[in-house]
Amino acid sequence: MSSPTETGLPGRRRQAAQNDQVILDAAREVFLADPKAPVAAVAKRAGVGISALYRRYPGKEDMLRRLCHDGLRHYIAEAEAALEEADAWAGFTRFLERVVEADVHSLTVHLAGTFTPTPEMFEDSQRAAGLAQDLVDRARQSGRLRADAVVEDLGLVLEGCAAIRVPDAGRTRELRRRVLAMMVESLGQSGAPDLPGPPPNGTDFAWRWQQRP
Repeated sequence: MSSPTETGLPGRRRQAAQNDQVILDAAREVFLADPKAPVAAVAKRAGVGISALYRRYPGKEDMLRRLCHDGLRHYIAEAEAALEEADAWAGFTRFLERVVEADVHSLTVHLAGTFTPTPEMFEDSQRAAGLAQDLVDRARQSGRLRADAVVEDLGLVLEGCAAIRVPDAGRTRELRRRVLAMMVESLGQSGAPDLPGPPPNGTDFAWRWQQRP
């Protein structure tokens, strides 16, 4: 399926964009299965020559950065769309549903620490964090979100859903939607007893971005 950026491009550029998407789709499948896989495995999955792949991505880190940055941009776009919805709680829950459906956090869980983020990625991650906080604030002001929920809880929810993976892709989506619905139900219990233990914080997530040996 063509991405929005491919539409309206001249024929040759459109074909190049489509070829690039084939490589990225293959890279996503390969590296989610094995982050240590060689670039040659991506070329084989994509059905392209290794030289054609290197023309687009000089090294493995370039490809990993592109995959994760695309996921981060998708997260930002979904958050911005959710903040435009009049019903704060509906926007909040649909945001979670769309991000889980896009499987953004599988990239974070599997690939964090395997490459050096760029300054632009860091800026976008800060923007994503700010938008997530805005979503939580709006949901709390609506009277629906439980009082002891914090923005970092969203990361736990999304990563928990991303951890669900069975051989059948359709069944994976069904199970993720089911678990997310249970989690959203808990988040919406504004009068529920306090959650156990101290809430998560940024340190609980940041350690993964240290370069792995």
